[in-house]
Amino acid sequence: MGFIIKLDEGLAWLSKICGWIACVAMILMAANVFYDVVARYAFNDVSIAMQEMEWHLYSVVFLLGIPYALRTDGHVRVDVFYTNWSDKTKAWVNLVGAIIFVIPFAYLIGIYGYTFAVDSYNMGEGSGDPGGLPHRWVIKAVIPFTAVFMGTAGLNMATFAIRVLSGEKRYEVEHSGGGLA
Repeated sequence: MGFIIKLDEGLAWLSKICGWIACVAMILMAANVFYDVVARYAFNDVSIAMQEMEWHLYSVVFLLGIPYALRTDGHVRVDVFYTNWSDKTKAWVNLVGAIIFVIPFAYLIGIYGYTFAVDSYNMGEGSGDPGGLPHRWVIKAVIPFTAVFMGTAGLNMATFAIRVLSGEKRYEVEHSGGGLA
């Protein structure tokens, strides 16, 4: 059981790092949007590169927010049923869901996302707009990168569920929503 505990805590740490990176990207995106609005309306200056950077940063927020949401139990499900279930039932649902859905889905995203990013790199894909960002493969490479962390978050869901089934941990409901103890 000691191995499961160390694995669970290590995987949780990776998901928290993803959440931290998503948070930093969100702050950078807000600053970017603020700059873009001020430049456009106060100085009548438009930067295509800055506009494209907005959706690049949004992609990072969304993609790296997924592993964090999986770890903190912030993902979407039918909470009307789930909330009233016992911890053991929740653990079985999470264990089966992680093994049957999350991990295979992350694998598929990783395989197809890798090909997507490599094709973009090989084409030398950049922005279609003059003044846009070059090297579009960089943002596309975040997709398979995220798939790895989604897979680790799915594995983390499974290890945490095993800890709940053993009686060592429990699912707790906090005032701000669901959470893991």
